[in-house]
Amino acid sequence: MTEPRRRASPMSPDQRRAMIVAAALPLVVEHGASVTTAQVARAAGIGEGTVFRAFADKDALLLACMAEALRADDTLAHVRAIDLDQPLADRLVEAVETLRAYMTRMGAVAGALGHLHRRDPAERPDPGRRTRAMTATVDALAVLFEPEQDRLRRDPEYLARVFHTLVLAGGDATDLVDLFLNGAAVPQNGGQPAPAAAKVQHGHPSPA
Repeated sequence: MTEPRRRASPMSPDQRRAMIVAAALPLVVEHGASVTTAQVARAAGIGEGTVFRAFADKDALLLACMAEALRADDTLAHVRAIDLDQPLADRLVEAVETLRAYMTRMGAVAGALGHLHRRDPAERPDPGRRTRAMTATVDALAVLFEPEQDRLRRDPEYLARVFHTLVLAGGDATDLVDLFLNGAAVPQNGGQPAPAAAKVQHGHPSPA
C-alpha cells in the first residue's frame, strides 16, 4: 500500500525572507535598484503579494539584499575548509580567489543600491560589521599559515594581516601569492635568496 504523500513543512517567516533575498540577489546585481518585486516573485516562484507580506516595501527588500551581500559567513567557511595538505602557495591562491569573488559580489550589490544610504540610519547595516568581518577573515587566513609556522619568519596572525591587505589591493592571485612568499627583490647571490631573507616557497622553505 502506497504511503500518503507528506506535505512539506511550511516555511517560517525568517526562512521565507531568506528564500526571497536569495532569489533577489542575482536580479539586484543585474538590474540594480530598478529590479521589480514582480521579477523577484517570479524568480522565487511565489506571488508578488508574498513578497510584500515578508517585506514592508521594495526598499526593505533591497536593504535585506545589501545586508546579505555583506555577510561573509559562507566565504569564510570556504576559506576555513581549504585543504591544508596542499602546498602553502596553492592554499593562498584559493583563498585569494574566494575572497575576491565575495568582494566582487559585495561591490556589485553595494554599487547598485547606493541610494539606500539615505534611509534611516537605524535601518542600515551594522556599522561594526566591517571590523568584525576583518577580524574573522584574518583568523581564517591565519589557519592557512599554521602548518608552516615553525619555518616562517613571522607568526601566522601577522602574516594573515599583511596578506589580507595585499588581497584588497588587487592583482592576479598567483602573482600576488608569489610576490608575498618570495619577495620583490631579485636575488643577488647566484639566484639563491640570502639566508636572512629565506621565504616559504610552495609549502617548503627555500634553500638558505
